[in-house]
Amino acid sequence: MELLILNGIVNGLIVGGVYALVGVSLSLLYGVLRVVNFAHGEFVIAGSFFAYVLFSSLGIAPLLALPLAAIVFFAAGWGLYYVLIPRLSRSDDPELMSFLMFYGVSISAAAVMLLVFEADSHSVDFTFTPISVAVGPIYVSTARLVALAIAVAISLGLAAFLFLTLPGKALRAAIMNPEAIQILGVDIVRLSAFAFALAAALAGVTGVLVSLVFPAFNAFSGAEYTIIAFIVVVLGGLGNPIGALFAGVIFGLAEQLATVFLPQSLAQIVGFAILVATIFLRPSGLFGTSARK
Repeated sequence: MELLILNGIVNGLIVGGVYALVGVSLSLLYGVLRVVNFAHGEFVIAGSFFAYVLFSSLGIAPLLALPLAAIVFFAAGWGLYYVLIPRLSRSDDPELMSFLMFYGVSISAAAVMLLVFEADSHSVDFTFTPISVAVGPIYVSTARLVALAIAVAISLGLAAFLFLTLPGKALRAAIMNPEAIQILGVDIVRLSAFAFALAAALAGVTGVLVSLVFPAFNAFSGAEYTIIAFIVVVLGGLGNPIGALFAGVIFGLAEQLATVFLPQSLAQIVGFAILVATIFLRPSGLFGTSARK
């Protein structure tokens, strides 16, 4: 039993690192733009297919695909912002309309991936040497440990960006009070476009890590990661990117440890139980404060 618990903790940290990045990009997007991106999971899976195409067609390893994914998805997110978001600002209820619009984007993106890659599951057959590494008495896939290290590095880099750089501080200010920073002369449209592009880049990079951590993915996997993202965002606090980082790890640990103590069918509902409990007991999230109006 001790080995099973240790294995659950190690895998929970690895999966939680990926979940943290899934949630933090959605939290950043909602915090700055108040946009409910229901297509977020499709962005993540698009990153996984990006890594798959680069490796299977061009022989580019997933580690080299990470910076490429960041650049490509950042550029795509920047363009997508100007195509979609300005229309939302002219609606009576931008948050509700964003939910409906991105739900349509989700369906469209899944349909395109289904058309291109069909319904079969795909995987990136890339292996590290050695294949596994001993962590105490258990062995863990090297690919998973590399993914964890990258997730930690990205999380630390994002935290440093948000707290130590001027654009990062502007993003945090936009989350807290977008009206005030406009008075100070900040171009909120350009800042919002940057936030959308950054969230898209994080989603694309996370998708590459998903291809390393999980055995397979397909065109319909996006919905699962969208649900995970919403659970992490609610748990960490709406619009709180740093809270989402911690919440992702907590959720990953809870999910993996649940498989040790509960039957597989019951373990799958742990995430939803955490979501419901958080909404009832602490609506602002574990690391959040009262939502601004």
